[in-house]
Amino acid sequence: MKRYASLAAGLLLLVVGSTARAEDAKPFITNKDVDLTMILPPPPANDSAETKAEFGEVLTMQVTRTPEMEARAIADAEENVWRFADVMGPNFNKDKLPKFSAFFDRVVETEGAVVDPAKDVWKRPRPHQLSDLVKPVVKLSSSGSWPSGHATVGTMMGIILSDMVPERRAQIMARAAEFAHNRIVGGIHYPSDVEMGKISGSVIAAVLLNRDDFKVEYEVARAELRSDLGM
Repeated sequence: MKRYASLAAGLLLLVVGSTARAEDAKPFITNKDVDLTMILPPPPANDSAETKAEFGEVLTMQVTRTPEMEARAIADAEENVWRFADVMGPNFNKDKLPKFSAFFDRVVETEGAVVDPAKDVWKRPRPHQLSDLVKPVVKLSSSGSWPSGHATVGTMMGIILSDMVPERRAQIMARAAEFAHNRIVGGIHYPSDVEMGKISGSVIAAVLLNRDDFKVEYEVARAELRSDLGM
């Protein structure tokens, strides 16, 4: 099956200068600014050879994943930047980084504002919706499968975070890739959904980098993070 390479773009990005709660966070952009239906190809048909092959991959993962892999996938179902704590160190926590936290709340909201409308257009069924042979270990979802929102936001967070801390770029981007892959491990996405999410996250990040408001808030968040980490 053809794989789609993610677009690697270096970027300068933003942070909210307030301590607004996550539920108050506003996206930086929406699908009016980035229309994924004009960028990504449509998903393969449910009865296509590609979907059948991917379905086999999902079932193979289901019988080969370990309890440790399942636990990791369940934990990564949470969409926030704190999932990168295992590569960022013990000082990387929400209580110590209020401005950084508020900034990434907006990054997460941006993913939904751009990706969800595209999901609604394509409406690709998730593996468990096509067959009860699939037994996801993560929370079920009825939203469209194409592209993966988790893979999108994981890629966005990885690019932005590694731009703030380039000294740890390799570890951060490896963690972002694992975050995305865990949607396959969890049984909730096809591999191509995840690849499309990586492309989507890279495109969105590249657009954000050209926005002045994003750059200003990014610098505030970056300064707070690097001070907290002693860099």
